[in-house]
Amino acid sequence: MKIAILGAAGGIGQALGLLLKTQLPAGSELSLYDIAPLTPGVAVDLSHIPTAVKVTGFSGEDPSLALKNADIVLISAGVARKPGMARADLFNVNAGIVKNLVASCADTCPKALIGIITNPVNATVPIAAGVLKDMGVYDSARLFGVTTLDIIRSNTFVAETKGLNPEDFEVPVIGGHSGITILPLLSQSGCEFTEEETAALTTRIQNAGTEVVEAKAGGGSATLSMGYAGARFCLSLVRALNGEDNVIECTYIEGPGDKARFFAQPVLLGKGGVEKVLDYGDLTAFEGAGLNGALDTLNSDISSGELFK
Repeated sequence: MKIAILGAAGGIGQALGLLLKTQLPAGSELSLYDIAPLTPGVAVDLSHIPTAVKVTGFSGEDPSLALKNADIVLISAGVARKPGMARADLFNVNAGIVKNLVASCADTCPKALIGIITNPVNATVPIAAGVLKDMGVYDSARLFGVTTLDIIRSNTFVAETKGLNPEDFEVPVIGGHSGITILPLLSQSGCEFTEEETAALTTRIQNAGTEVVEAKAGGGSATLSMGYAGARFCLSLVRALNGEDNVIECTYIEGPGDKARFFAQPVLLGKGGVEKVLDYGDLTAFEGAGLNGALDTLNSDISSGELFK
C-alpha cells in the first residue's frame, strides 16, 4: 500500500505523516510531497522511527514522483485559517492549489483514492471532481472530502458533557464541513440531551475550528486534531482496500444528490472506494431544521467550487 501526502511539510501534513508512519501496516510506503524544500528532511526525520513503513520525500513544483503508483492520496496543502477568517476566505488561494495537485493525480495515479483535507472542503471537493471529470478519470466512489474532524470533535465534546469515554461511542455528522453545514446527529449518539444541551453542543461543534484558531492567537489553525482525523480516515481506507468488511466512515462525497450534489454522510468503504452510501436515519425536529437551514449555504459553497476555473 502506498500513501502519498501532498502538503506533507505543513502542520497537518507532518502530524499526519507521524501518525501514519507509526500506524500503517508493515510493508506500506509513505510518500511525502510539498513545494517546501524541507520535505525530504521531514521524510528523513520520520524514517528514523522504527516501524516497517518506508518513507520518501519530494519537494519542488512537480509532485508526480511522489504520486507514482499511489493507492491513496491525501491532500492537505494550502494556507491555514487565521483569526477572523472564515473557511470561505481561503477559497481563492486553496482552490488553485487543489486544482493543480488533483490534475497531477489524474495524470500520474488516476485510480488512486483521493482524500481532500484542504479547506474549504465544501468547495474544494467539487473543484477536484471537475478537474478529474475534465481529464476523463472521474469516479465519484474514489473522491472524498475528509470530514472526520467533525466526528472526533463531536465524540470528544459529548464525552466531556456526559462524563463518558469518547472511544465508547460514535456521533455521525452529516452535511458539509463548515459552520452551519456541519450537522452532528446527537440523537444517534446513544446519549440523552436537553434541548439546551443539544443546541449548545451543536454550536460548539460547528464553531470548533474557530475555537482552535482563536486559542492559537494567530499562530495557526487545527493541525494536530486534523492530522489525527486524517490518519483515522486514511487507515479506514487502507483496511477497506485490504478487504476488511464493514468499514464505515462519514465523508463528503458526490452521492444520491437528494439534498445537495456533494454531501457528508456515512458510507461503506470497499476496495473501489465508496461501496455503498448509507442512510443517515431519522432526524429530530432540531436536526431537520438545522439541515434545512444549511442547504442554501452548502449548495452555494458547492456552486463556487463547480464554477472555479
